[in-house]
Amino acid sequence: LRIAVILFVMTALEVLAFEVSHRPGMPLHELVQPLLNWILIILSAAKFALVAMFYMHLKQDSKIFSGLFVFPLIIAAVLIVALLLLFAYLRTLHPAA
Repeated sequence: LRIAVILFVMTALEVLAFEVSHRPGMPLHELVQPLLNWILIILSAAKFALVAMFYMHLKQDSKIFSGLFVFPLIIAAVLIVALLLLFAYLRTLHPAA
């Protein structure tokens, strides 16, 4: 039950961040809007880790299985962050007309 409540709260925070960033009159709009992608990525990664550790029983499995599961995720996360930074850099070089 505790994990379900934590997942619900994290999902509610994701929805709240999205709503705040897309409604200019709301408080904290200027703070949340430029950080929306990072907020959503961090919250979804935390939810994924929580589900993987508790519902997939990785916490109790051998370290080899956890390594085989976590290592590709680290590679994917690094790749996603690198692509986000690359696209942000390219957007500054060639802004949309």
